[in-house]
Amino acid sequence: MYRHHHLHPFPCLHCQPHTYIRMVHNLIERCLLLHMDRDECVKALAEHARIQPLVTITVWKELLKENKDFFQSYFRSLSPRPYSSGYVQRAPRFGRRNQWKYITRRR
Repeated sequence: MYRHHHLHPFPCLHCQPHTYIRMVHNLIERCLLLHMDRDECVKALAEHARIQPLVTITVWKELLKENKDFFQSYFRSLSPRPYSSGYVQRAPRFGRRNQWKYITRRR
């Protein structure tokens, strides 16, 4: 059996698979807090934590299975929203307020 000797404090996929998967899970949760999508998370973990993309994608898929409702809401919150009609309706109202202030100042 191979013995992996590492100088870094992080768990090893081969030596401590459960701890390693838990670490990847926690790092994915941090990515979610930063509003990253899956591809951004995979890239960030590969670049900053040296986690293989396949591992990140596998853990991500398992999280999706276990938390369908959360991820549906999460993906909905990430999608860009078109301008709502409420925003367009509010803009003229601000203009009237500025006109009112201008009228009251002139007196």
